[in-house]
Amino acid sequence: MKPATIIGAILILVGIVGFALGGFSFTHEKKDVDLGPLQVSHEQKKTVPIPPAASLICLVGGVVLVGVGITRK
Repeated sequence: MKPATIIGAILILVGIVGFALGGFSFTHEKKDVDLGPLQVSHEQKKTVPIPPAASLICLVGGVVLVGVGITRK
């Protein structure tokens, strides 16, 4: 398999996941107070949205790269 085909397939997967999920979220533990043995902390949830335009660009770019990888010999 050619590198263009592999990268194209990865971009297609990223585009599909971007459309399906719309973003990803993660939790981050943040310390509020640290007084020796006493520690107070809380978890903060952050969400990173993936714009639909970025998903579309990845999807179209992936299709183009797969097409280029298949036709070139």
